[in-house]
Parts: sequence; structure tokens; C-alpha cells
Amino acid sequence: MRTTTTEVRVRYSETDQMGLVYNSHLLVYFEIGRVEYMRELGTPYADLEARGFLLPVVEAHCRYTGQARYDDLLEIVTWVDRLRPTRIDFRHQVRRKADSAPVAEGHIVLACVDRTMHPRRLPAEIREGVEVVKGE
Repeated sequence: MRTTTTEVRVRYSETDQMGLVYNSHLLVYFEIGRVEYMRELGTPYADLEARGFLLPVVEAHCRYTGQARYDDLLEIVTWVDRLRPTRIDFRHQVRRKADSAPVAEGHIVLACVDRTMHPRRLPAEIREGVEVVKGE
């Protein structure tokens, strides 16, 4: 299975009044993981967009499983668990690097569309390069 692990340090502006990472930032961390996954696949988002492929989020789910605070170093683990002709389903796990304590997990579904927002088949290099997790 192809996974990408990306590190991000929690910035002060990403925390709430309680000193914890504000919930919406976990979705941003998921995006950071997806961008790096695609880059490691050899297909950066900027290249896809230049060729007329857009990948908007059509579904997002996040389950908060722990806490992260300012200056914590986090690991974002990203993989694909389902690939369809015009959609790609990513899974994400976020954990604190120091103790591997879970912070969040979730999935994001991206649709592949053209600039007029009409469905389009995923590019061949994505369909051929992605390794889907079997049995999940």
C-alpha cells in the first residue's frame, strides 16, 4: 500500500481558546497530506490543474480521537482506499509524533471534473499509480 507521511507543526493561530487545535484545521491537515501524496505520486495538483483536471472535495468526514496543542509536531498519514473512474477516496490519520497518540482520522472524497465542473475520468497516471487498500 502506498502511504505518505507528512509532518506539520501546530502553529499558535491554529489553536482555540482552550489551547487545542481548532477542529477545522484537521481538514486542512488532511489537505496537506493529500497534496504531498499526489506530489510523491509524481502528479502535483498544479500540474493537474494546468491540464484542466480539477479535484474538488465532494465529501468530508473527520473523527476527533485525541488532542494536539500549540507546537506539537504531528504526522499526517495519507492513503487511497477507493478509486473510481471519476472519484478518489483518501483516508487520513493524524497523530502526535512524540508519542504516536491519535489526534484525528477521516476520509475525503474528491471528484474529477473539468473547468466547467463536468465529470471527467481521472488521469491515467493517477489510475495506474495509486495502490488501493484491499479489503477495507
